[in-house]
Amino acid sequence: MKAKLLVLLFSLALISSSYGSKKTVGNAKGADNLKQVPVADYGMMIVAKLNVKPDKVKAFTEAAKEIIEKSNKEPGCKSYQLYQDPYDNTKFVFVEEYKNQAAVDAHFASDYFKAFGPKISDLVAEPAKIKIISVATETNQ
Repeated sequence: MKAKLLVLLFSLALISSSYGSKKTVGNAKGADNLKQVPVADYGMMIVAKLNVKPDKVKAFTEAAKEIIEKSNKEPGCKSYQLYQDPYDNTKFVFVEEYKNQAAVDAHFASDYFKAFGPKISDLVAEPAKIKIISVATETNQ
């Protein structure tokens, strides 16, 4: 009886250890047999809320025109819009939609994006509140 139990435990340990080794990509023959695992390519959104100084609203909307126009021409940008609160004209929200994280990274690397912050720094009442969101789909739940 003890021998059967010992064999059973040894078998379970062997199965368990071989199961763990199957989690790796490829096999023991070498790196040439490694397979690429596709990385999820989800849509991304950015929501940026800004409070503009009351006497700087017109200057802010003028400054925003360039980044809106250029961003909408980016290959990975699906939409880049600026919205203004109808009840408080000093509150704005940028809503941006991108094909994937690579498109967001390209947007952040653009010269006009890098120049926009310093351009509006004297126009805003406080730093922007920015949220980056992965678009929910059935495949990334």
